[in-house]
Amino acid sequence: MGFTGSIIIVVISLGAAVLIKNYFSMSKHIQAPKLDLNKYWGPGSSTLYNESKIVKPYDITVKSELIEDLKAQLQRPLKLPEPLEGAGFEYGFNSYYLENVMKYWRNEYLPNWSKREALLKKFPHFQTEIQGLNVHFVHVKPKQTAGKTVLPLLLLHGWPGSVREFYEIIPLLTEPNDQNKYVFEVIAPSLPGYAWSQGPSKQNFGCAQAAVVLHKLMLRLGHNEFLIQGGDWGSIIGANMAALFSHNIIGYHSNMCGSMGPMTILKMITAHFMPSLFYDEQYKKFFKPLPELFSHLMAETGYLHIQATKPDTIGVSLSNNPVGLAAYILEKFSTWTNSKYKHLPDGGLTKRYTLDALLDNVMIYYVTNSITTSVRLYSEQFSRSQAELQLDRVAITVPTGCVRFRNELMHSTDSQLKERFLDLVHSTYHEDGGHFAAMELPKILYEDFIEFVKKLNI
Repeated sequence: MGFTGSIIIVVISLGAAVLIKNYFSMSKHIQAPKLDLNKYWGPGSSTLYNESKIVKPYDITVKSELIEDLKAQLQRPLKLPEPLEGAGFEYGFNSYYLENVMKYWRNEYLPNWSKREALLKKFPHFQTEIQGLNVHFVHVKPKQTAGKTVLPLLLLHGWPGSVREFYEIIPLLTEPNDQNKYVFEVIAPSLPGYAWSQGPSKQNFGCAQAAVVLHKLMLRLGHNEFLIQGGDWGSIIGANMAALFSHNIIGYHSNMCGSMGPMTILKMITAHFMPSLFYDEQYKKFFKPLPELFSHLMAETGYLHIQATKPDTIGVSLSNNPVGLAAYILEKFSTWTNSKYKHLPDGGLTKRYTLDALLDNVMIYYVTNSITTSVRLYSEQFSRSQAELQLDRVAITVPTGCVRFRNELMHSTDSQLKERFLDLVHSTYHEDGGHFAAMELPKILYEDFIEFVKKLNI
């Protein structure tokens, strides 16, 4: 285990002792916090703001001048440091492979931009005003509904993703098949501050506030009851919606279920010492020993500390910087898809994705200049004001489905999840897949989601 591992065990043991001492007070659920449901998040004063509730089509066409400027930037000679001999992605994005990606972006992708833009436009895009913010969303209604049960579904992405993650799973959800009776009306918003959704101009806009805005979006579209599916930030925002607006949520399904409530943390520590009490032997590989888990998280979450403390600094560094932006974003699609890919010179990026699909996602961030407003969510979420809401201690009573893809950053046991999700009706394990499940394994995620919906008996 080594000295570091021993120190970690001592620290978590002391922490466990404190948690056990306060077991009864911490194990109690609390009431949902009272949030300002009408707070104005736009620029300037709210006194002159008159919210338009109109939902209108939104044109995502990119100005030709911006594309021409990007072409010019990508024509500049790259002056990159050579990677260490024998290194893959262990030190971050391999500069040799980055040269290949830039060459492809310049010579293959951008000359076909009209086709890529047409693909991004294949689904209807809309925008509406909510609490001072212009909120963008993709809205796809099923064309054939005869003999089918139609259910509204809110799809929520995270960082560094976008609605592009859902382009392969949306047809599965909206086109009926003979295997089940369900078809879905899909609403996939860009989170506030992401892509074509306006970022807040005021401080303290975290996942709780995002939940309020997106709840209003669904109500505005006429859906008083709906399903939620999400990963990454989408899992947290979706869980918050289930906690705050349970009367509107039919069911919540996530490929990154979790909680940081005190009892959840205590059970995570206990499971390290007595794993057989928390999961079957066949699932052992999903749950890393704590020293290994913490080491893995330390290696993979440096970005989080930067974005949670100095989001505007990293934002300025990446704005109007296509090379840096691509390296920063695409590196996550390597190691978060499979941590073993970091040992490959190309980061394994095209093992599960095409470069076209990956660059679609980068382009969305680039053409909307939204990298800074997107990473600010980290600073706001990991703030004292959000911690004081204690949403992890608010019980979620809506039916919940949790799917685990093996290569996700970390997983929670059913025992941990049931501390918060009181009606955990669906819990599954998949030997393949990672963080970007909707984009990597859309059919498997779809099938898991359908199995969850079947259990709701709608």
